[in-house]
Amino acid sequence: MSRQSKIALFASLLTLIIGLVCAAQDQVVGRPQAQPEAEVGTKAGHRAVPAVQAAGTFRNPLNTGADPFLTYANGAYHLTTTQNDSIKMWSSPSLGTLLDADPVTVWRDTDPTRNQHIWAAEFYRFGNRWYMYYTADDGVDEHHRLYVLESDADDPAGPYHFKARLTPPNHANDFAIDPSVFQHNGKLYLAYSGLNPYQHNGLNIAPMSNPYTVSGDAVALKADGGCPEVREAPEFLNRNGRTWLTYSTCDTGKPDYQLWMLSLPDDADPLKPADWQQHPGPVFGRNDAKGVYGPGHHAFFRSPDGTQDWIAYHAKSTSAYTYGNRTTRAQPIGWHADGSPDLGRPLAAGASQALPAGDPGNGNYWINDDGRSSGPGQVSYQGAWNSGKGCAAQCFWGDDHWSDRTGNTATFTFTGTRIALLSVQDTGNGIAALSVDGGPEKRVDFCASPRTGETLQYLSPRLPSGKHTLRVRVTGEHGAPSTGSFVSVDRAEVYTN
Repeated sequence: MSRQSKIALFASLLTLIIGLVCAAQDQVVGRPQAQPEAEVGTKAGHRAVPAVQAAGTFRNPLNTGADPFLTYANGAYHLTTTQNDSIKMWSSPSLGTLLDADPVTVWRDTDPTRNQHIWAAEFYRFGNRWYMYYTADDGVDEHHRLYVLESDADDPAGPYHFKARLTPPNHANDFAIDPSVFQHNGKLYLAYSGLNPYQHNGLNIAPMSNPYTVSGDAVALKADGGCPEVREAPEFLNRNGRTWLTYSTCDTGKPDYQLWMLSLPDDADPLKPADWQQHPGPVFGRNDAKGVYGPGHHAFFRSPDGTQDWIAYHAKSTSAYTYGNRTTRAQPIGWHADGSPDLGRPLAAGASQALPAGDPGNGNYWINDDGRSSGPGQVSYQGAWNSGKGCAAQCFWGDDHWSDRTGNTATFTFTGTRIALLSVQDTGNGIAALSVDGGPEKRVDFCASPRTGETLQYLSPRLPSGKHTLRVRVTGEHGAPSTGSFVSVDRAEVYTN
């Protein structure tokens, strides 16, 4: 072999090795997330290291809201999260493009007795109609009650009309939130969190004669939970001869918000509390090593081809007590040998996962702050930027870039139709000016308390398919609550749909 041939072969092998290493670093669910050995570069103009595109993957979060309910129907995923003043739905053919989807307002009420604090909507199909269950009040939390809407046609995205208030006779004027419905032996039941002998927010079950009528008194379930204060957000799976009731415990502002479980044999009566069996210990909880806290208020859904079970849930990326920073995430679940669901552990925000079976795919890819990318993207810096791994599990790949020098810029070059910027918010952060393709700047405040990572800072307008730039400029300015003017750059998610 000639010297030139040997050099060419060596170069080819080196390129292949680099590509394989980068592909391996794009973590797929089921494997631990490796950390890069060295920074690719921190100076102006450094180029992206080539990486093999990870086909058929997505990254959390799916939405910036809490209390998710998610299902796949009519060729699309449909998601609701708590919006307080209305019910909004995001729909997309791929799980990976829900963050990119534009919301549709499916319900806004004019009745002042029930048009505020609208929480935790869930929707189910019975017959050829969809029924939307939710809780709302008149502005006073203690006045939360349960309601149901009915769709005008066979479409989960509506439109809907008001159908009924759901009122167990023995709790006609009591606090009630988080409605869910389930079928057992051909009968329909309402489950919810509300006043009972065990908690102010305790688990209750009532019979239903149809999807919009409660037909009898509610019974209270005494359920364990690690914390005394809350048993809420009941959800159901029926498999292997049992109905599995999973529910959230602890105050949702705590990092220890988590899921516990009860189960009921198929031949038992849901209205007999003694027939429910308590599972010992939590079945889904915080994962400090991956920066995931307070995972809970969840929903189960099937993959498009019906072969996989998945969980959608909200979680936070801070251990601080806060109701903010709760984002919607999803991952697959399994089943234990004894027939019970195996919910696993929550994955790090931003971890790449295989899309659900039957998902048509999305072509999304990421660009890391150090220049690595799983697609045709790169980032370059002008001015002196700091970089390092101090943010650890709060950041994608455990690293980010940051600067407070006025006029410094970070420019992402990408090929697609939209770009999302995710990075750290902190008390020392200031205001950035972002512009697409050299257009008008949008000012974005990166300050927040407590400190959080993998936070959606900006989602660009929809763009013509092709090559574009997103420039992040440090303004050197900050608002009154902030102690500094730093701007953080972590991950960009590029959409190609």
